Amino acid sequence: MALSGRPGPSSPLASTPHDAVLSTAARQLARRRFLTVSAAALAFTTNLPARGAFAAPRLDAARIAEDPFTLGVASGDPLPGSVLIWTRLAPAPFEPDGGLGQQQVEVSWEVALDESFALVVRRGTVLAHPEYAHSVRVDVQGLEPGSHYYYRFRTGTWISPAGRTRTAPPAGDGTARLRLAAVACQAYHDGYYTAHGHLAREDVDVVFHLGDYLYEYAVDSAGGARNYSDVVLPAEFNRETTTLADYRMRYALYKSDPDLRAVHAAHPFVVTWDDHETENNYAAAADENGSDPAQFLARRAAAYRAYWENQPLRADQLPEGPDAQLFRRLHWGTLAQFDILDTRQYRDDQAYHDNPHVPGPESDDPGRSLTGDAQERWLLDGWGASTALWNVMPQQVCFSQRKLDLNAEARMSMDAWDGYRANRGRLMAGAKAAGVENWLVLTGDVHVAYAFDIKDDFDHPDSPTLGSELTCTSVASGRNGAEHPANWDTYMRANPHLRFYDGRRGYVRVELNREHARADFRIVPAVTTPGAPVSTAASFVTEAGSPGLTPV
Repeated sequence: MALSGRPGPSSPLASTPHDAVLSTAARQLARRRFLTVSAAALAFTTNLPARGAFAAPRLDAARIAEDPFTLGVASGDPLPGSVLIWTRLAPAPFEPDGGLGQQQVEVSWEVALDESFALVVRRGTVLAHPEYAHSVRVDVQGLEPGSHYYYRFRTGTWISPAGRTRTAPPAGDGTARLRLAAVACQAYHDGYYTAHGHLAREDVDVVFHLGDYLYEYAVDSAGGARNYSDVVLPAEFNRETTTLADYRMRYALYKSDPDLRAVHAAHPFVVTWDDHETENNYAAAADENGSDPAQFLARRAAAYRAYWENQPLRADQLPEGPDAQLFRRLHWGTLAQFDILDTRQYRDDQAYHDNPHVPGPESDDPGRSLTGDAQERWLLDGWGASTALWNVMPQQVCFSQRKLDLNAEARMSMDAWDGYRANRGRLMAGAKAAGVENWLVLTGDVHVAYAFDIKDDFDHPDSPTLGSELTCTSVASGRNGAEHPANWDTYMRANPHLRFYDGRRGYVRVELNREHARADFRIVPAVTTPGAPVSTAASFVTEAGSPGLTPV
C-alpha cells in the first residue's frame, strides 16, 4: 500500500560542489563491483513534506537510463498476514538526489511463491517521493501465515534483485520451532561484513539487528581497517555525521558492502537502534559533549529520519521530528513473544558523567530510567498478557550485572543497565509477577559475545535464575578481536553468572522449540581481510521451565 505520511514543511534538495567528487568515487566503486551507495542528499528540514509536496512532478520511468536499484532490497517485521518490503531508488547513488531530482517515481512491486515469479500472489504500485529520498516501502497484506515468499520491484525497464521473506505463524498457532539470529555493531571502518555473508546462507526465519547499524565516526579515504588500495572514498566521509545529508551519505557507504545487501535479501529483519545511529552514548536529549539540547535534538531528528528511510520499517515508525515510536511487539504463534526495546530515546542521562563507577546514590536513584515510564509500563503489561512459551526481549545494552574489576566494591558501566539498577529491578520483579518462566534477553553494544544467567540477586550466585541473556558480539566493530580479551579472566572471576565470554566477531544463532532454546555463538577469526570462515565457538541450551544455561 502507498505510504501515508504526517504533513509538515519541506524544502528542496539542490546540487553541491561535492557532486564531482562523489561521481568520481561512484565510478571507482562501480569498477570494484560493489557500488550500491545511496543518494547523498543535501540537508533539508527534518520535518515531513507538506501536502502540496506530494504533487511533485512525475518522472517518466522509461527515461531512467541507469539501474535505480543500487541499494538492494530488504524486508522486515513479519506478521501472520503481512510483511514490509523495502527498496530505495538511486540510479546515481553518489549524487545528492540519487539521480532522480525532485520528481516522484512510480514503482511496481510483486510478491510470489517462487523465485522465478511464475506464481505471483500480490502486486501493486507505489510512488517513491523525493522527500523520503526515494525510499519505497510496501506493507504487503493478505499473505498466508507461516509462509515463505519472494519479492521484487520494477520501474521503467529496471527490475530489482529478488528478496526472500516470510510471514509469522497464525496468532495462537502452536508452531514447534523458530530459528533466529541476532547481530549488532557494524562499524564500516573497522572491517568487512564477513559475518553477514555467512548469515545470509544460514537457515533462519528472522534476523534481529540490535543497534549500531551505522557509526557517526569519520571514515578515511582507504575505508579505515579495510585499507582499500583500488578505491579512494570521498573526503565527505572523513568527518562525523551531524546533518541529514551526512547520515544519508553514511548509510550509502555502509550499504556498499555486498554482504550487508545479501543478508537483507535473504532474511526479514527486525531492527532497533542504539547510540551510534545518532551519536555515541547519547541519552534522550543529551549528547556526550553537553551540547545545547535543542541543537542535539535537531541532529537526532536528522538521524532518526535517515534511519527510517534506510530500514524496512512500517509507517508507524516514521519519525515526527526528533521522536519515533520504535519499541514494538511481535509474536511467533504461541511459541514466542518479542518485546523490542528502545533504550536510547527515553533514558535519563548516564550517572557519574558516564564513567565506570561503583553503584551509588546517583545510579541507584529510583526515579532514573533507561526505558522511560511509558515503555516500562508497556513491557510489564505485555508480559502480564503474554501467552507465549518464550518471552524474548531484543534490546541494546548489557542487562545482567557486569563487574569490571575484582575490588570489593566493583566498578560497573553507567551506560548499561548497571547504571539504572532500579529500572532493572522493576523489570525483574515484573517478570516474576507475570510468571515469565522462559525469559530470553538478546543484547548488542559491547562488541563481544556473552552468555549470562540472569540471577534474582546477582551478588548471590545461589539465588534463583530468572532467565538467560545472550550478547551477540559485533559484526565488525572492534576490528578482529580475540578469543580471550585482556580482561577475560577478571570478568569471568568477578561475574560467576557469566557463563561464556569471547571477543571475536560474528553473531548468535538461536533455535526456540517447545522443549528448549539452543544458542550457537558463531564467530569469524578476522574482519580486516575479507573471506574468513565461520565456526561455532560455543553452544548452550536452556530448558523450557528450567532457566539457566547449560553448555552442549
